Amino acid sequence: MTSVADAPPDATADVVAAGPVKPRRRWNLTLVIGAGLVGLVVLTALVSFLWTPYDPTRVDPSQTLLSPGGDHWLGTDHFGRDIVSQLLVGARTTLFVGVVAVAIAAVVGVPLGLLAATGHRWLSEPVMRALDIVFAFPAILLAIILAAGFGASTLTGMIAIGVANVPVFGRLTRAGAMQVLQSDFVLAARSYGRRGVVLMVRYVLPNIAALLIVQASVSFAHAVLAEAALSYLGYGTPPPTPTWGRMLQEAQNYFVVQPMLAVWPGLAIALSVLGFNLMGDGLRDALDPRLRGR
Repeated sequence: MTSVADAPPDATADVVAAGPVKPRRRWNLTLVIGAGLVGLVVLTALVSFLWTPYDPTRVDPSQTLLSPGGDHWLGTDHFGRDIVSQLLVGARTTLFVGVVAVAIAAVVGVPLGLLAATGHRWLSEPVMRALDIVFAFPAILLAIILAAGFGASTLTGMIAIGVANVPVFGRLTRAGAMQVLQSDFVLAARSYGRRGVVLMVRYVLPNIAALLIVQASVSFAHAVLAEAALSYLGYGTPPPTPTWGRMLQEAQNYFVVQPMLAVWPGLAIALSVLGFNLMGDGLRDALDPRLRGR
């Protein structure tokens, strides 16, 4: 093999002038695609605040079950409501429910997980057993219970989805915190008198933030599915506010006459869930040092 010293003088000068060769940065395709799909959903929701082709709740009996084209780009439903307008506003509803639900899960679950990781068995065991009990109740069952007591609404749906995801954040936080607590820098911090809340907030929480970010993205995908399921069953956002799940529920009675009524909201739900799942996988690959070299 020819080295730089053995190369001709002109070639050596070119190598020196060019400087050190920088490694090419590889794009994380999964993260790019996921972020693109999520960005599309967010952009759709933002556009709905400023513009919709028609009032999404306006009923027009003369325009029922129109095929895509003309003044209604994706057609109309059995009430004559514009499908594009409903999809735009439905994206806003889905993101709002997802953001609040994931926030509830993180705000409640992360402190409980840190509390369970302190090492005190008398404190850790009750917290973990309580999380196990909550984990036994899926979001749909919690929504039915809340709807029976307080009525179906957007708030009950958000609380049900958020509470159902609290054990996920709690378990993940506890596992990550216990691993960080065994690190040398934490032992050094303890030798300097760092204890309790200060130790958790200053040393543990920043080192598990990447795990929580990835979990938030994955939980958002679950929240989108849960919100669609609750709206489909009638336990989510009540009419006349458009939601993708209720659009699916209303379209099933007209599937033979106008099958595209079910295709558009189903496609919106699928792309949203796919986007958040891909973004979660991409963030995991980007933030996990063990996967960066792949």
